[in-house]
Amino acid sequence: MTQAASPTSAPSAGRQPARGPSARERLVRHATEIFAAKGFAAASTREICEAAGVNVASIHYYFGDKAGLYRETLLRPIAEVIHACGRFDDPALSFEESMRLLLGSILGLAPNAKDEAFEVQVMRLHLREMLEPSGAFREVIEQTIAPAHRALCGLLARHCGLDAPDDDIHRLAFALVAMANDYCLSREMMKLLAPGVLSSPRAGEQVLDRLLGYARALLDHEIARRRAVPANANPACSPTGAGT
Repeated sequence: MTQAASPTSAPSAGRQPARGPSARERLVRHATEIFAAKGFAAASTREICEAAGVNVASIHYYFGDKAGLYRETLLRPIAEVIHACGRFDDPALSFEESMRLLLGSILGLAPNAKDEAFEVQVMRLHLREMLEPSGAFREVIEQTIAPAHRALCGLLARHCGLDAPDDDIHRLAFALVAMANDYCLSREMMKLLAPGVLSSPRAGEQVLDRLLGYARALLDHEIARRRAVPANANPACSPTGAGT
């Protein structure tokens, strides 16, 4: 790993990096592809800079060091999804409105969604991290996904009439997110098994509409399950907490 440097420090004389957002964006894009293919240790800063068309001082200038660039490649796509979700847990929203924001963002239906080829590289990079999580990945998850998960669990608890989430609410949250995530992670397999599902011009909207129905069914099942359990074994959901 190269020696860390301050992201805001100027490069040495005669080695000014390419300026402007385009240089930074090219670094992130090409670094994502190379880290996804080789992993953090095997990828070299020189290789990344050559692919991006910038000199080696640019990584130090924009990200501090190789580790800072790697963290940015992990953080950027997750942060964009979280941003696209907006205030999905706003109590003023119905359950369906909340899920449309959340699941639509995961599916990549936001207006600023990246191209599919790049998304494949992002997923490949994140799959590497899921198999062998690094400290950077854990930090990114805690910074971005953990707060969103807590917000989702709070929303689900509210619709079930609970004061606070319990383990079953966490299970429900995992199930809801997994439905949308699978359309990202298993996209190539889905194309082989049922090409028509993802080939139509409105495939994304159709998938989202179905997922909203499934999400409602899962919530209703959890509410009914709790009502069927004796009060002294597991608090039942309030009929008024089922949402709109």
